[in-house]
Amino acid sequence: MASNKQQLLDRIAAQIVADKVTPELAASATQLVFGIGNPDADIVFIGEAPGKNEDLKGKPFVGASGKFLDEMLASVALVRDDIYITNIVKYRPPNNRDPLPAEKKAFLPYLQAQLEVIAPKVLVTLGRHSSNCFLPDLQISKDHGQPKRIRLAFHADPSQVLEVVILPLYHPAAALYNGGMRQTLMDDFSQIPHILQKITSK
Repeated sequence: MASNKQQLLDRIAAQIVADKVTPELAASATQLVFGIGNPDADIVFIGEAPGKNEDLKGKPFVGASGKFLDEMLASVALVRDDIYITNIVKYRPPNNRDPLPAEKKAFLPYLQAQLEVIAPKVLVTLGRHSSNCFLPDLQISKDHGQPKRIRLAFHADPSQVLEVVILPLYHPAAALYNGGMRQTLMDDFSQIPHILQKITSK
């Protein structure tokens, strides 16, 4: 099943290039950073956009934030091969600026298509940009670490629905320079196995 899903994901990545999504971003970026991990994963992590290291390597979360993410995964007995990691925006914004609303909107159908293929049980959104794509009214400072159940209508067939639990977290980058926030993020992260257990034991 996984190899079949991987082929479908590769097709979505090729489609982004063919559709010339955000041509200005594409022109200033080194390459598309689509996503990496287990196509059969129960958990998908979603960041906002690639940074410098991600742009160079073509993989999400490979810089300092990625190291911290690996540390947090290890704290709940997970490794990258267990999960899938992607960003909303798949090209690096110049000078690591925040992705613009139009850029996020342009990539959203492709992110939705990714999620439809993987069909995860839990979405861990990293940072407010990612969280607000699914929960527009969410305030990350108030709502971080609080799981919410949502239904995503399928892009191709709105009669089909993907039910997922979203866990909004601070972005690892925000915690790198703030010891208190780092602990908050670790604490929020520690809920992931319990959330998954709750869903799968139903």
